[in-house]
Amino acid sequence: MRHDLASPALRGGLLALLAAALFGLSTPLVQRLGTGLGPFSTAALLYGGAALVAALLRQPATREAQLRRADLPRIMAMAGMGAVVGPVALAWGLQRTSGSSASLMLTLEAVFTAVLAWRWYGETLDRRVIVAVVLLLMGGVALVLEQGLAGQVQLLGLLAVAAATVAWGVDNTLSRGVADRDPGQVVLAKSALGVLATGSIGRLWGEPLPGLGTALALLAVGATGYGLSLRFYLLAQRAFGAARTGSVFAFAPFIGAVGAFALGDRSGSWLMAVGGALMACGVALHLAERHAHAHVHEALEHEHAHTHDDGHHTHSHGAMPAGPHSHRHRHETLAHHHAHVPDAHHGHRHDAG
Repeated sequence: MRHDLASPALRGGLLALLAAALFGLSTPLVQRLGTGLGPFSTAALLYGGAALVAALLRQPATREAQLRRADLPRIMAMAGMGAVVGPVALAWGLQRTSGSSASLMLTLEAVFTAVLAWRWYGETLDRRVIVAVVLLLMGGVALVLEQGLAGQVQLLGLLAVAAATVAWGVDNTLSRGVADRDPGQVVLAKSALGVLATGSIGRLWGEPLPGLGTALALLAVGATGYGLSLRFYLLAQRAFGAARTGSVFAFAPFIGAVGAFALGDRSGSWLMAVGGALMACGVALHLAERHAHAHVHEALEHEHAHTHDDGHHTHSHGAMPAGPHSHRHRHETLAHHHAHVPDAHHGHRHDAG
């Protein structure tokens, strides 16, 4: 039995690219708006904006699966890594390195996400993907060398940005476990915990309070570059899995570098160009991956938003719901052949070859 999954894959790719664009453009804006502010206060405002937009986009239980009490440890870990360590390290690093270099360095987030998804979830990493990860890593090394030549303070700033990519790589991989939950609810829970933690630390640390205009601007950047971006990222993970979504999301740094250039950052050098070219090649290899073979779906029971036109959801309803809907349902054992990626229904293992 064969299915054409081009449309779902295209939808997932567009969602990931939209998430990348929103986050990428936020990086140079955070650098400019966060001048003179503490990193914890900056992070609190960014995720405050994310929480506000997430609260407006929550869906009813009939449309999206809801968070459960068992998800709380995962959400807390996501908040700690993604809403505290990641944005604080980024805000600190952006004040000590160029916006262009920092934006390109964020491409390494895809490396850590792909490796962790492979180790934690067994997502397929073929030779093409491995070469892509190596190219991304080499590009990051080129940027470190470029900033090292610029001076120690620049290097420390870039290393802080690298630490942010590690934190977000862990966050991205953890989020795969709740990608089938209502993304508005996931973003709201994660953002609220992040605001509570970073806001409290910022006040205890005595960080200066921003002016009203700056605070509103950072809230707006957080709503789009963190709140909406994370929502689209979670939706893309449903279709692609953690590693592939992270790979497409690697376009974000290039968008950020263009944004930094548009805002007047002219700090580029030949080493930055080399790093950017290596990373571009890595992203291209990721997106060129094609994976199809005969595979078996074991019997599975779970809950998530779904439709009945994808070849996998064949259960019956008394009255067929119109469009996407959510409820607990069972998949019977099924064997077929089609192009696929490691989404919620394709977590099967592969041989080493």
